[in-house]
Amino acid sequence: MVNIGLSAEIRSKVVDRLRYLLANEYVLYTKTLKFHWNVKGPFFDALHKLFNDHYEQLLIFADDVAERCRALGADSSGTLKEFLEQTTLKEHPGKNPSYEKMIAQLLADHETIIRQIRVDADDTQEWGDMGTNNFLLNMLEKHEKMAWMLRAHLE
Repeated sequence: MVNIGLSAEIRSKVVDRLRYLLANEYVLYTKTLKFHWNVKGPFFDALHKLFNDHYEQLLIFADDVAERCRALGADSSGTLKEFLEQTTLKEHPGKNPSYEKMIAQLLADHETIIRQIRVDADDTQEWGDMGTNNFLLNMLEKHEKMAWMLRAHLE
């Protein structure tokens, strides 16, 4: 039994949100890894390194979200099927876009996650789950920085 000052109902609502975030983190991790492998063009070296840094960070983010679910007393999603059912991001199987489109897709995905986190942070504050709220705000800041780095390549 989990006795951390949050009702089972609140913890369940929070974990539902975290599972969507986890799915998005993992899909974005996978997409970033794919682009790392397949990027071409005049900025290959810089983008290959940037995508490497980002997918390594995203895997840590996914792990952190999964562990937050566990801390709240729930099992974490962990299969590709679950992630694909829960993600709000779009995949593009069999396609390797230009480096500009890779950057634009990754930026759009980070911005989707940022908007999701803002809503979830507001809700967790309203529900009194300040631990998850703090966790989400830290994630928000990290995604905003990653989005800025991608955006700078398009400007």
